Amino acid sequence: MIMSIILIKGFQLLLSLSIIVFVHELGHFIPARIFKTRVEKFYLFFDIKYSLFKKKIGDTEWGIGWLPLGGYVKIAGMIDESMDTEQMKKPAQPWEFRSKPPWQRLIIMLGGITVNLILGFVIYMMILFVWGKDTLPSESLPYGLNPSPLAKEIGFQKKDNIISVDGEKLDNILNINRNLFLRNVKNITVIHENGNKEVLAIPHNIGKRMFDSGEMMPLTPLMELEVDEVIKNSPAEIGGLKKNDKILKINETEVSNYNSFKRIIDENKTSPLKIEVLRNGDKKILSVSPNEDGTLGFYRRNISFSHEELSLIQSISEGFSYAYWTLHDYVVQFKYVFSKKGASQLGGFGAIGSLFPSEWDWKGFWSSTALISIILAFMNVLPIPALDGGHVMFLFYEIISGRKPNDKFMEIAQITGFILLISVVLYANGNDIYRLIFK
Repeated sequence: MIMSIILIKGFQLLLSLSIIVFVHELGHFIPARIFKTRVEKFYLFFDIKYSLFKKKIGDTEWGIGWLPLGGYVKIAGMIDESMDTEQMKKPAQPWEFRSKPPWQRLIIMLGGITVNLILGFVIYMMILFVWGKDTLPSESLPYGLNPSPLAKEIGFQKKDNIISVDGEKLDNILNINRNLFLRNVKNITVIHENGNKEVLAIPHNIGKRMFDSGEMMPLTPLMELEVDEVIKNSPAEIGGLKKNDKILKINETEVSNYNSFKRIIDENKTSPLKIEVLRNGDKKILSVSPNEDGTLGFYRRNISFSHEELSLIQSISEGFSYAYWTLHDYVVQFKYVFSKKGASQLGGFGAIGSLFPSEWDWKGFWSSTALISIILAFMNVLPIPALDGGHVMFLFYEIISGRKPNDKFMEIAQITGFILLISVVLYANGNDIYRLIFK
């Protein structure tokens, strides 16, 4: 079962990266050809020592490498990851990258980033058009929200319902935590259990306080714990728990929601539990002995979302907004990578693979692909030599100063950037391995 999940996630990751990398390199290839710049190679994945497939068409060798860590286009007259410095010692030719005016070179270098952004935006638009969207307005939570200690400090109370965030109503109230963490929320209007409305001023540093305290979900839905399905031959079935039972108490301790239920279960480990339930208006006492892992063997009734179909125009508008905020949120949270805690959470291919569903699901696949495409666009624009952003940085220097950096400097910068990137990749994947073994 585990191997099957790994294979499904792995295949989705490989397919997703193939699409994203191919589109990215096409973003460099097309403007290069428009500006009559020779492209010597176009490769999906890296062909170190040998390639799985290659074919020469015109001036370009098209191929597939064996190392799925990215891809590249080798543009004539350019110091890139191929490190072909011998070519740079020869006189510049009209078809070479170095012979083109700076604005053309800038467009060529920004092409990959641009098409990755476009790809992410278009996928989100099409997801909304094909599958619609799920909504959960605040009034869909009859018991309101349960605040963490940090949320209580701000002024939230148990059973609050949120009316608006900075004057706007949320389609999905569960997004409130992401908004607090990443979107510079200034005020939230709530209605308390007693019916009083209040406008809560949100501290400007709420995101940092959430990150430092670990309270990444300061507001969670309050729900009565109701049984939706009982697993056959499980402790829950053996103990007499049935569908639609509402769990009231465990060992005389009141259970107000799933969080309190989980806390009581964790405290009692595998000890027999006396569970009080409400069934068809009558209270019953059951005795249930948890499994060795502390589970009882039932699924709880979850939050019920509303579904909304969208027209093409609505999908384009809302898809653009969703993609914009996805990019915004990633850029904002990137600053946490430079903290000790943030660096420890950095992930490699294992973390990226975990974004995909464990069973084949086209909506999940395309959602993850759109996210990765947008993330890679942002990562590529960073001013690091060996990335597109590094080349763009040097091009801006040339445009402003009127002087090109010399080839030796570019060669050293490229090697330095490559070593830095490899170090980050190794560290991130090392984190994945550590979490797999020790957590």
